[in-house]
Amino acid sequence: MSGLKISERADIAPFFVMEMMRAAAQREAAGGDVVHMEVGQPSTPAPAGARSAAKAAIDGDVLGYTSAVGIEPLRQRLAQHYADWYGHDTDAGRIVVTQGASGAFTLAFLACFEAGDRVAVTSPGYPCYRNTLEALGIEVIEIAVTPETGFRLTAEGVESAGPLDGLVVASPANPTGTMLMADELGRLARWCHDSGVRLVSDEIYHGITYGTQAATAAAHSPSAVVVNSFSKYFSMTGWRLGWLLLPPDLVSPVERLAQNATIAAATVSQYAALGAFDSIGELEANVARYTVNRRILLDGLPSAGIDRIAPPDGAFYIYANVDHLTDDSAELAAKWLAELGIATTPGIDFDPAEGHRYIRFSFAGSNDDMNQTVERLAGWSDQRR
Repeated sequence: MSGLKISERADIAPFFVMEMMRAAAQREAAGGDVVHMEVGQPSTPAPAGARSAAKAAIDGDVLGYTSAVGIEPLRQRLAQHYADWYGHDTDAGRIVVTQGASGAFTLAFLACFEAGDRVAVTSPGYPCYRNTLEALGIEVIEIAVTPETGFRLTAEGVESAGPLDGLVVASPANPTGTMLMADELGRLARWCHDSGVRLVSDEIYHGITYGTQAATAAAHSPSAVVVNSFSKYFSMTGWRLGWLLLPPDLVSPVERLAQNATIAAATVSQYAALGAFDSIGELEANVARYTVNRRILLDGLPSAGIDRIAPPDGAFYIYANVDHLTDDSAELAAKWLAELGIATTPGIDFDPAEGHRYIRFSFAGSNDDMNQTVERLAGWSDQRR
């Protein structure tokens, strides 16, 4: 049957990294080798404590629905997490457990903004902010951040965007790894609060930093919405579990939305997350590996002529300018996959205007993956000379 209505909400850009993952999988299925530098997820499984807790829950619990805001032991443990990591006391009643950070963003956007509101995001930035906001009928205002400022967002940059209802900021950021230091985040958070702009702070890469601990917006603003997840530091992407730390006035609206949209986050994942806190040593070992991977790429990519890089403060990405190699980063990514077996992500995912000049490398894999990438790209570069 044809001619039936399809909502315009679905007319949004694809998440291009998923397209690259599919192309890489097709190459592997055909017998080709692939070094995965495109995937923004740890290459390690959930930590031992999480897996053990999940098995115990499966064996000993019915695993029915939980409260829409999550099981109380996990909410309490997350509140303790803020005290342990940031020295910030928070009420567990302000925490809502969600279906990943993606589910958290959808709930937050629905609770905070009306259709037609103006919400700013950075460019480059995580594309799903922009795409989800657009699907909800919210006007997206893109604020360019540049290599000259280390891809950092400033209050002055936000002010230049004109009247706003909201601002989405990530620290550390995807794809650049840029982190706002505590004083920078504090100034931005206070400006938003004083200006009546709802700040949504993406903190899913907290714990994965190189030299300085990330600051939480919750410590700087009573009105900020904080989004976090068990996907990155806790190495639990497929468990689809995140959380929101909300101002008191948003708890009930978000709870009602969650009751209707998802009922609750996956119960077994919530119990697994409790166990993850017993495996911090294992998780810190992952961060140590990322630290080595970061250094391999920062030292090795220039041998392939890829040297215009802002060293990442956190996360596990390098966002590299490749406009001396191509004016079409998607075409270059496809060429590298076909000729070298290296899967990367073109910058058009993160910046529709300037992303054709950039490639994102994820260094969440093994040390050997990084060395293979540097070796293959250096050989490719030598052949082009």
